This record gives sequence, C-alpha cells and structure tokens, in this order.
Amino acid sequence: MKLARAIHFDESDMNVFHSPARTGEWCISGGFEFSNWGPGDLEGKPRQAFANGWLGLDTFGRVTFVAVTQIEPAEIERAKQNLAEHFVQFYGAPSAEAAMGVAQAEIDHMSELCDDHDPNTLLTVARELTDTGVREAFRVISPQEAELEALAVHGSLDD
Repeated sequence: MKLARAIHFDESDMNVFHSPARTGEWCISGGFEFSNWGPGDLEGKPRQAFANGWLGLDTFGRVTFVAVTQIEPAEIERAKQNLAEHFVQFYGAPSAEAAMGVAQAEIDHMSELCDDHDPNTLLTVARELTDTGVREAFRVISPQEAELEALAVHGSLDD
C-alpha cells in the first residue's frame, strides 16, 4: 500500500502555515477541516492551509508538498488511530472506535490517490470554495531521473 509523506524543499511552509507539518510524517488531504468554511474564513494563514495544505497525521499541521512512498501495515494502523483520536478531540466524535471508519475512509482515499504513482512522485492539492462546498484538485509531479554524470564531479583535487 502507498501513502504520502510530508516533504519540504525550503523553509516556506514554516512561514505560511500556522502549524506546519513535520518532514516525513504521513499525510492526507484533510479537506474535511474546511467543510463548514465560508469566504470570511479565507484570510491569512488559514487561507493558505485551505488553498494548498496537506494534513499531517502526527502534528495535524499542514504542508505544501507530499511524496508518494510505501507504508507498512503497522504505520497505517498508527495513522488511523491518530486520525480517529483527532476526530474525537477536535470534531466531537463520541469515541476513537466510533471514528475509525471515517479515519479509514480518509486514509483509503489518500492511498487510492497514491496507488498509481511511482515512489517519490510529488503531489500538490488546490482547493476552492464553491456554492456546493469545497472542491479539491490534485497535481502530480513525476520524479525526475538524474544521471550519475549530472551529480558526479570528475577530476582530481590535486590539480
């Protein structure tokens, strides 16, 4: 099974998101966070999280880019448990057990998004608020293969 991990190319996420995700943590879209939002909610750092932030499943912070990779069954269970507990703490689910089905559905959705992509494929999300709710669109950035010559330095340090 595949899922996606938070990846950072620079420090920009630390500045644009109120709570940035940690590099390497498992992520999902997390669009549910914005289900009751209106135009008045789309200001400042919350607007940035809405516009293009993936949700980390450890910190529940946001990140701009995620990279597709394999996930182990034990990691899936931990991510599902974290998300279910998040639903209890922040969204009023009666218990983690009651929230497990929704947590599993969120993780399954992300896994389906990742399944057809090679490892290290980058994904971005773009959201917009419509009359019928939040619409998400996903962009896929395929991994670039670099030849050894592009990375190696040839020559002698003695010259």
